[in-house]
Order: sequence, then structure tokens, then C-alpha cells
Amino acid sequence: MNRIDNDLLSVQEARILVENAREAQKILATFPQEKLDKIVGHMAEAVYQYARELAVMSQEETGFGQWQDKFVKNVFASDFLYKKIRDMKVVGVIGEDKANQTMEIGVPVGVIVALPPATNPVSTSIYKTLIAIKSGNAIVFSPHPKAKKTIGKVLDILIRTAEKNGLPCGAVGYLRTLAAGGTVELMNHKDTALILVTGVPKMVRAAYTAGKPAIYGGPGNGPAFIERSADIRKAVADIITSRTFDNGIVSASEQSIVAEDCIADEVRQELRRQGAYFMSGQEAEQLSKLFFRPDGRLNPAIVGKPALELARQAGLCVPGDTKVLIAEQQYVSPDNPYAREKLCPVLAFYVEKDWQGACEKCLELLVNEGRGHTLVIHSRNEQVIREFALKKPVSRILVNTPATLGGIGATTNLFPALSLGCGAAGGGITSDNISPMNLINIRKVGYGVRRLEAITKGVQTGEAAATSGTCCSTQLESRPDLNELLKKLLEQLTRGEKI
Repeated sequence: MNRIDNDLLSVQEARILVENAREAQKILATFPQEKLDKIVGHMAEAVYQYARELAVMSQEETGFGQWQDKFVKNVFASDFLYKKIRDMKVVGVIGEDKANQTMEIGVPVGVIVALPPATNPVSTSIYKTLIAIKSGNAIVFSPHPKAKKTIGKVLDILIRTAEKNGLPCGAVGYLRTLAAGGTVELMNHKDTALILVTGVPKMVRAAYTAGKPAIYGGPGNGPAFIERSADIRKAVADIITSRTFDNGIVSASEQSIVAEDCIADEVRQELRRQGAYFMSGQEAEQLSKLFFRPDGRLNPAIVGKPALELARQAGLCVPGDTKVLIAEQQYVSPDNPYAREKLCPVLAFYVEKDWQGACEKCLELLVNEGRGHTLVIHSRNEQVIREFALKKPVSRILVNTPATLGGIGATTNLFPALSLGCGAAGGGITSDNISPMNLINIRKVGYGVRRLEAITKGVQTGEAAATSGTCCSTQLESRPDLNELLKKLLEQLTRGEKI
């Protein structure tokens, strides 16, 4: 089959998938929360049983990361997340204020198109499916080509289980004939209500030009600041744990360390003790040539590879227990590969005189790339922590925790999510850890509590107060019809009429 035929087949399949999802969602929208919860519970339970098998399959198909850590993420998505959303009220009456006589109704947005990444194909697909059905939406996936078999298997498990337990046929679907044209058709279809993109940079522009709301979990370039009051041993352990988790492919992971000058030597010593290797300038230059292709895109050959494999590719001789490779840097620029996101266990290391200088360095890094995503601070000084929280253009400030695990809500009480919004700073529509609440519209209900006269009464009071003997008060007294005129104007405005 030639490429043109494949593209046409993909486009046609995309249209059928969205149309089927639209019809299924009409039925799904009538389901009460209890019925949706039952389906979600069965899906979570079923896919949990395959968490290990799917982790191994994912690593084998993509070559990214470590299956053991993918297993943890799969359990996180199928068990931990499910327990978090199990009792959430998302559709129907979700809020009522009897004192103010208002009510909130959760309404599903409709058909969601989802693009999961090759770096976290199983956990992200589980997560997106569960939050979509929890909120009464249909969802159609365009699997990443590098992980199409794994994503297909996880979705088959979820679809089979869900439909067996009452989910309308077509409410969850995925493209089997993969082509860029099919993915674009999914996003542009008139019945698509929302696009949910995680870690697929090539399709972001297409998502934003589709004329639909798009939630995008963008690239991270999060710095980790170690302030002088920090528990240095714990801070370093957190950073090493985070940067090596699944070989550094989670977007929330630390990309650089910024340390105060007064503790920099102690931080270096602790990093070496815990398995970090500080490269010479020449070694750092050799390694940096592997990171990006000539067109600026990340080189997939380094994604999710362990430190020893990266050193081998670059021709470096490093100790056999090396966990992380570190390059000491001074400046931040778009041309410096160490100042950008790298989906592997490599860190840049910056030293600043004080926390104010560190604050500026972190800002430079975030503006360079990763604006709106995540920053980590290791400190016991609440004043400094608050200064960072107030001034950084990020959606998540993580304190004294591994960024990879804290950002997704595993070691913090942030919402457990595998799509992390970057807010307006990062070009997105939300800064949330994406939850079922981001996949609904909230209909407001307000009961009448006052008459128009209660508003115009203030005009009468103001008119009376103006009769203080001035020229203006004399004019007002000569206009007894003023209040009546204002009332008519207000009535016209209420009806939306032009004045």
C-alpha cells in the first residue's frame, strides 16, 4: 500500500471514529455519576492486572526508559489515580449554595481527541481514558507511531472491559491506520470538542490551528535550586532519584541544578558520593553533540537512555556506578544545549552568589525553555520559598521533593496527573494538573433574589444626597423624571437593547 492510500484510509477511519464517538457520547451524557464510576472502576481494575506486562512491552517497543519505573507509573495511573477520582462528583449537580441560591452543573464537553506520547504510552493512555469516562466524555486516540502496539493493547483492554460493563460502543476508540492526515482529521473534525496533547511537539501547531480548545502538556526545563538552608544530602538524593526515574523522560524532571556559592562545594561532593559524574569541559562538549539534530529537534537516540549508555555513545570513560552526568555551566542561551530540556539523566550545574542571583538564573532557564511548567526548590527558609513562588513563570513550585514524582502528584498532594498544564505562560489554557474537572463545562444556575428596584434605589439615594444647594442640585430638583429615565435605561440594558 502506498503512502497516499494509507493517508486516505487514515482520514476516513478518523471520520468514522469521531462520528461513532459522537453518537456514543450522546448516550454517555445521560449516565449518572454512579454509572460512570462503575465503568471506570472496572476499567482501572482490569488494566491494573496488566501493569507489569504493559511496562515491559512499552520499553521493548520504544527503547525508552526502564520497564521497572514504567511499571510504577502504570500502577500510579490505574490504582493511585483511580482512588483519587473514585469519589469525585464531576457530572450532574456538583455544587449548591443554598444561602446564595446558586447551583453548579457539570456538563461533559463531548468528544475528546487524545495524543499520547511514546515516552509514557501506557500510563498516559490509562490516565486519559479514566478521566474522560469519569467526566462523561467520549475519547478517541491517535497513538504515537513509536508505541502503536503498546497503546493499542492497553486501549483494547480498556475498551473490552468498559463495553462489557455498559460503556456505549465507540465511546473509546483509536486510529489503527496511522498517518499524519488521520491525526489532523481527528483534531479538525466538526464534532471534536477538545484536544488533549501530551508530549507530541510535532502535532502541537496542528492542534492549536484546529480551532478547538487544546490542553497541552508542554516541554519542561525545570531547574532545581538548592538554597543554603537545605538538607543537602536529602536534596541531592531527591534530584538523583528524580533524574534517573525512567531514565529522565518525565517532563517535570529536573534539567539543571542551581546552588548557592557558600554550599556549592558541599553539593558537588554529595552529588559525586551519590553517583554523579562531573564532566570536563571537553567531555561536556562531546556529549552535547548528541542531544539535538541539526533542525533543533531532540535526538531520539539519547531519549530515556541511562548515563552509562550516553557516556558510551559520546566516547567518554566514566565510573561504572555513574547514575547522572553533570556539566558545569555559567550562561544560559538558546544555543546552549545544557540550558534546554533533555529527556535523559544529564544535568547542568550553575553556581550563584546568593538566592537572589539563583532566582534570576532560574528565571533565565525557564524563559529559555519550559516557561509555565515546573520549578523545584530545596530549602527550609519559608521566606525564600515564598519569594520563588511569587515570581517564577511556572505552574508548579515543588518544595523539598523529587520533581518527577512531585510534579505528577505522587509525592505531593497535587492532583495525580500525567498531563501537566503550562498555563498562559506556556501557551496553554490551564495551569492545572489535568483532572476530570478540566474536561467539563460548568453550567451556572442562579435563582432570582432581588428586584430591579433594589438596584435603582441607590440612584434615588444618590440623587437626594446631591441636593446640597449647588448648581447641580438645583438642576436635579428640576428633573423629577430622572429616576424614571434611569430605570428605563437599566431595563433596556437588561434586555440587551442598544441605547
